[in-house]
Amino acid sequence: MGKGDRRTAKGKRYNSSYGNARSRTVAKAAGTATAPVAKKATKTVAKAPAKKVVAKKAAKE
Repeated sequence: MGKGDRRTAKGKRYNSSYGNARSRTVAKAAGTATAPVAKKATKTVAKAPAKKVVAKKAAKE
C-alpha cells in the first residue's frame, strides 16, 4: 500500500484525486466556534408577462 494505491490517502495525493480516504473538507478544531454567516437577503420581484402587440391589418377599400 503505497503511492500507487488509490484507496489510501497517500495514493490519493499521488494521483491528485479526492475520495473517502482523502476528503476535501477541512477538519475544524474542537472547541472553536465560528460566527454564523448571515445570508444576503435577496428580494425577488415577479415581473408581469410582456404584452404582445397585435399588428392591425389594413382595411381593404
